[in-house]
Amino acid sequence: MLQVTPIVFVVDDDVSVRESLELLIRCQCWQAETFASAQEFLDYPRVLVPNCLVLDVSLPGLNGLGLQRLVAAERRAMPIIFITGHGDVPMTVQAMKAGAVEFLTKPFNDDVLLTAIRAALERSRVALSLEAEMRVLRDCYASLTLRERQVMALVVSGLLNKQVGGELGISEITVKAHRGKVMQKMKADSLADLVKMAARLRPAPAAGAAA
Repeated sequence: MLQVTPIVFVVDDDVSVRESLELLIRCQCWQAETFASAQEFLDYPRVLVPNCLVLDVSLPGLNGLGLQRLVAAERRAMPIIFITGHGDVPMTVQAMKAGAVEFLTKPFNDDVLLTAIRAALERSRVALSLEAEMRVLRDCYASLTLRERQVMALVVSGLLNKQVGGELGISEITVKAHRGKVMQKMKADSLADLVKMAARLRPAPAAGAAA
């Protein structure tokens, strides 16, 4: 199995903090990428390896909480660990409610930060795995013809082959043929598998007009 090096991103306008965190991160055999502002970080392309963001709350321009909102919308597999020199309770609550892994006040213990980073990287690893599964699932669904999608939607809704044929105006034999193709293209081992796949596809497949 290909081994990938996790990336820990650091956004802090204090160069001494960036340098010390970069050294700490590299000592754990992780890749470190540091930035002095939110915009510098946003200009860096999205990565598809386990990663997390160590983020200062107070930044020039877009602050940490503002960047958190953008990351949550655009890079959902990137957990965030906040660091700050002057945090307060409302700020901490806001960050944690928005999904932050941890909120640490400077100076903090290195071991506490490393524990938070490990948890964040594991969360990222799981999220990336789920994203990859969804890409495969969507690709499989995209390979279906319109008629196959119609059959799939009706089958997973609980209709029997005869009822599906009645809904679509086709014979039961034709429904069985389409159903077999659906199972093959979706890589489903059973009807239960297909139902689960349909539930994961959002919006769920719906029957439309025949081609």
